Amino acid sequence: MRKPWIVGVSLACALLLGGCTDPSSAPQAPPPSPAVPDVSATTTHQRAPASPGRPAVAPKVLYLGDSLAMEAQNVLGRQLRTDLNATYTSAPYSGTTLCDYLEGTGARSLVPDADKAAALVRARHPDYVVMQFWGNAWGYTWCMDGITYNASQQRYFTRYRADLRRLTEQIADAGGAKRPRIVWVLQGPDPITPDRVRRVNEMYERQAAASHDLVADAGATVSPAGARYSWAQYLPCTAYEHAHPDYCTQPDQDRTALHLSSDYLHFCLAPTTSTPKPCPVRSPGILRMAREVTRVIARQTGER
Repeated sequence: MRKPWIVGVSLACALLLGGCTDPSSAPQAPPPSPAVPDVSATTTHQRAPASPGRPAVAPKVLYLGDSLAMEAQNVLGRQLRTDLNATYTSAPYSGTTLCDYLEGTGARSLVPDADKAAALVRARHPDYVVMQFWGNAWGYTWCMDGITYNASQQRYFTRYRADLRRLTEQIADAGGAKRPRIVWVLQGPDPITPDRVRRVNEMYERQAAASHDLVADAGATVSPAGARYSWAQYLPCTAYEHAHPDYCTQPDQDRTALHLSSDYLHFCLAPTTSTPKPCPVRSPGILRMAREVTRVIARQTGER
């Protein structure tokens, strides 16, 4: 029997990255992400009654990333507003990687100038910038200059590390005296290039430590216990999922689905379409990761 992730490799390549094409073929950039309404964008922090579960001063959160962030943006927004009364803005673009959010890339980027990380920091003044990138490894985005993981792993990692530093610096400069904390979201297992994801996550951790930023190991919530980089389509239901049966998709087997059989990479349990959009159905993997990101921000907010 063929493993489900093998069936989905070509589809996931096409959907996550907009197709595994030569960057010189100049694909159309994805349409702008449907932004989650930011009802208090022009106000200062909104105060809520202090409680064990909700901070007295609500944080401002900006969420950027690729198709994993595209599918998760509404779920994360709801979680942050419910738990932290957060002011929330999202601007993910499918098929992107770190360099797409760097200022100075111009027409060689899939992200327009107004949605670059530094531009949004200057416009929104967030307390936290959540960054979720799987780590585009197939040379789709123009700004990667054709550097791919399969062609040259050393060049790929060297470039990715440099882009991490540049993006951190641009966000810090844009924030000025009120520099936001960056939350690097660690990614879940990849059955095709497991070592690549491991090393990308290690780079996120090292960069966060060097710049006094944060990591949210959301990827651990979609990994088997004791096997952080082993891919699984199904995992045992958590206590939360047992308490919310819509998220325990196979209660008779005490397990829940994280991926469709046709897509080993995304966590939305509805098929990914050619028009990027937030996930339209309840998806346990997305909620697991959103809850972990929210937990990390809640812990930091409570310590401020």
